[in-house]
Amino acid sequence: MPDSSPSTSRQQKAAEIAANPGGYKVCEGCDSIVGHQVVLCPNCHSFRFDAEPERVVEQANVLGSREQTSVTSSDLS
Repeated sequence: MPDSSPSTSRQQKAAEIAANPGGYKVCEGCDSIVGHQVVLCPNCHSFRFDAEPERVVEQANVLGSREQTSVTSSDLS
């Protein structure tokens, strides 16, 4: 049976982001990774982002290696 734990899911998403860093950017307010087309961060409402591919890959690796600690809108519904 495949492992579908949150940590495995986060690792898989991190690998997906790292493989296509041009499609994402890192929020400078809360360090979340968002899609490249996003204007305001859905988590902290910041409008400042770092879209450098190296930064996106680095942050994806950080977030993929630990459990989620931030509260997202899906956690509130």
